[in-house]
Amino acid sequence: MTLRSSPLRVLRGLMLGLCGSLAYAAVMGKGGWLRCQDLRHQWQAQQATNQALSKKNETLRAEVRDLKSGSEAVEEIARSELGMVRPNEIYYQYWPTKSIPPHSAH
Repeated sequence: MTLRSSPLRVLRGLMLGLCGSLAYAAVMGKGGWLRCQDLRHQWQAQQATNQALSKKNETLRAEVRDLKSGSEAVEEIARSELGMVRPNEIYYQYWPTKSIPPHSAH
């Protein structure tokens, strides 16, 4: 019985070891499942970033087209960002006042 069981045990041990090694490589290895999941998440994040940047680029392209085509866009930017006014134009700017609490009697 020892002759029959000994080679089978060795063979069984080798097969289990091989299966374990293959399973480890499939999950944890360089091209394994965990690495694929990580790459998939990175890809999705990059896609979202690319979409946001594409929208921003399109907005900037539209602004450049407006600036090249007419003076109205230039005037609007000059007024809003630089505070420029036309000749003989009066510009009023109001700041909210801080409310002063009433003096309490001591």
